[in-house]
Amino acid sequence: MIESFGQEALISMILSLFCIGLSFWALQSLRLDQLFRKNHVAQARMLYLLLSIAIGSAVSSFFLNYLQWARQLPLLF
Repeated sequence: MIESFGQEALISMILSLFCIGLSFWALQSLRLDQLFRKNHVAQARMLYLLLSIAIGSAVSSFFLNYLQWARQLPLLF
């Protein structure tokens, strides 16, 4: 029982980091640098990082909730 909590925590951490990395990679395709003033590179990078964390955590939460719902589905019958 306790091992399953540890496994779920590990899966959640790995999935969250993967989704954050994936969203950071996907955000690199946008030309957001045109929206920023010149010589504000640090702020632009911080915005990329914060956006990727927000999007990645939302995506990973969706998949973790879906996984939890799929595990609970047999309890319906």
